[in-house]
Amino acid sequence: MTAFESFSSQLVLVPLDDIDTDQIIPARYLKGTDKAGLGAHLFADRRASPELADFARWCSGQPSRPRLLLAGANFGCGSSREHAPWALLDWGLRAIVARSFADIFRRNATKNGVLPIALDDAAYAQVLAARLADPELALEVDLAGQRVAITGAPGAAFEFAIDPFAKHCLIDGVDELGYLLSLEPRITAHERRRP
Repeated sequence: MTAFESFSSQLVLVPLDDIDTDQIIPARYLKGTDKAGLGAHLFADRRASPELADFARWCSGQPSRPRLLLAGANFGCGSSREHAPWALLDWGLRAIVARSFADIFRRNATKNGVLPIALDDAAYAQVLAARLADPELALEVDLAGQRVAITGAPGAAFEFAIDPFAKHCLIDGVDELGYLLSLEPRITAHERRRP
């Protein structure tokens, strides 16, 4: 997993509530265990819908893609599916800003290098309004400081909560197994003290 660093990015706008994992990556693409290539199928069954017009725009030959997705409430509901964060990451997204997330998606996302940023209703409304007014709007994401800010808008910074262990793993670029392996010298020393 790649270490998470602060960044600034434009936003892909998908302002829908209750986007479930089958909408994120349809079940027919779950046959493999390889993460590579899943981004090509992100929102495959919804790309033609008017609500995903902004996402479709970014899929059609843009020179670079945003690293942020702006969604609605309860993002990632439905079945537990690691392929969902894999597809988001493979497409180029590193963080999702939403009003709320399904618990299982939040855990799967952080374990796979995608930062779920839940904003309260007032902060979310401000970000959404700013993005609707300016399609080129960018947000600055600071995981260490646990805040996002509208680029170039003084005072438009918003804090978000994250599980401390998930934050540690994202910043260090390790999953749970990588974290345990990093403790190997301490585990070995403990075992030597207690044969």
